[in-house]
Amino acid sequence: MRIVSGEYRGRRLSAPKGDETRPTTDRVREALFSSLVSYAGANLGGGRALDAFAGSGALGFEALSRGVEHVTFLERERPALGVLRANADTLGAARSVIIVSGDTSYLAERGAIPGGPFSLLLLDPPYRLDAGEVGQLVATLVARDLLEEDALIVYEHSSVSEAVWPADVTALASKRYGSTTVDIARYERGAGST
Repeated sequence: MRIVSGEYRGRRLSAPKGDETRPTTDRVREALFSSLVSYAGANLGGGRALDAFAGSGALGFEALSRGVEHVTFLERERPALGVLRANADTLGAARSVIIVSGDTSYLAERGAIPGGPFSLLLLDPPYRLDAGEVGQLVATLVARDLLEEDALIVYEHSSVSEAVWPADVTALASKRYGSTTVDIARYERGAGST
């Protein structure tokens, strides 16, 4: 697995062993970030990103490579946390990241996610996590003022399910890559009002 573009282009990332994580393929990451550039500009708008189910950190490190200023990684699995730290060290990116151990939904409910508010939210949860639960997580992040106005949201999930967005989140794009679908949306306060 390699960084596709930007400052760290071509640099290798390690992935946790076992079946607990499912790293996003280089092909999907390249297509996803090409789409994000069309919405946010060449440096993805700078700003701060939250990689909420980080695993290896491939999405967050790709965002950092392409111009995001800072990334907060959330991960609950111990092996993945070790790989995240090793990847940050390998890239020389430790000063631009915060790595937090814990359950994303639990931390969001308490507003205990450092580094926000975020202009980019990266969601690649385990496929067993229901789309409605992911939508509720986004609503909680909004309620806790952890997302900036106009924040972009990326949700990678199984193609057998569909994204469920809360009010104030507008779907922008949905692309299928075999068994994986990537949805992009934008948080716009008042978009869900009538």
